[in-house]
Amino acid sequence: MRIASVLLPDAGSVRVGRVVDDVVHVLDASDSVLDLLRAGTLLEAGADALSARAVPLDSVRLLAPLQPPTVRDFVTFEEHVEGMRQLAGVPDAWYAAPAFYFSNPYATLGPADDVPMPPGSAVLDFELEVAAVIGRGGRDLTPEQGTAAIAGFTIMNDWSARDLQAAEMQVGLGPAKGKDTATTLGPWLVTADEFTDLDLALEARVDGRVVGTDRLSNMAWTFGDLVAYASRGTEVRPGDVLGSGTCGHGGCLGELWGRGASHDELPPLRPGSVVSLSVEGIGTLTSRVVPGVAPTPIPPASRRGSKASLLSPSDSNDAFLPPERAHR
Repeated sequence: MRIASVLLPDAGSVRVGRVVDDVVHVLDASDSVLDLLRAGTLLEAGADALSARAVPLDSVRLLAPLQPPTVRDFVTFEEHVEGMRQLAGVPDAWYAAPAFYFSNPYATLGPADDVPMPPGSAVLDFELEVAAVIGRGGRDLTPEQGTAAIAGFTIMNDWSARDLQAAEMQVGLGPAKGKDTATTLGPWLVTADEFTDLDLALEARVDGRVVGTDRLSNMAWTFGDLVAYASRGTEVRPGDVLGSGTCGHGGCLGELWGRGASHDELPPLRPGSVVSLSVEGIGTLTSRVVPGVAPTPIPPASRRGSKASLLSPSDSNDAFLPPERAHR
């Protein structure tokens, strides 16, 4: 079943609904998708929704299916890694375990939300991914238990400011601000029981032009593997989102640039660009890029020895003394 979070125009309230064809059956209760996942009642609520009032799908505003407490974004498509690294090749460490980074849950957007240009960036990119949503928590799970812990799947666009990302990762950390402005989820959550396998067709379009196609089965690890690895030595909890990582064969512009496409042929996204990501069995997630804000200036760090201590001479020693010995 397709579970959506919708904003009703008549009441101005957010409700959970079940999408069937071109209508959405809206539950009266104010529980969110995250509430239902935590209570373990998502499927029950979806079944109950069929007896709830039905409204035209085009009369509601689709929001992100949920506001996740955490977002882990993996990198599981070998071709994507190879293309992004150009001549460097795929590192041996990539084959050892499914690497991921923590993304920003506060940056979660939905299908109806425009995507602002990240402050200070001129090289914006999309990334076509599928995300698993945890329905049952656990710790140190096996891959089989990890598969059973998944409530459903949604489409994920991991927007990437490539210029910011390239600069900050020279420090040996990140990505940080290169990925911090927006992550779009939607258009809804399709429950895991809808899939007999995950050999799903993937397609990315920019301004109507197909730039990438792949299959989800080309992931090097299963989603069960990802959940198991994420839970190693810690917990996964209901509502946690685990991204597959960007697919290959043009799942982002960065991979195509790495394989030789020029910025003239495939320019970075700009205000007015429209990105549509389609996943078989889930749907299509379309977003429009709009202007962002100018970055708030932050001064660069001074080089060692080029600036006087921020502590005054009289305070510099006291700062490291216990209170009873510090000068007053």
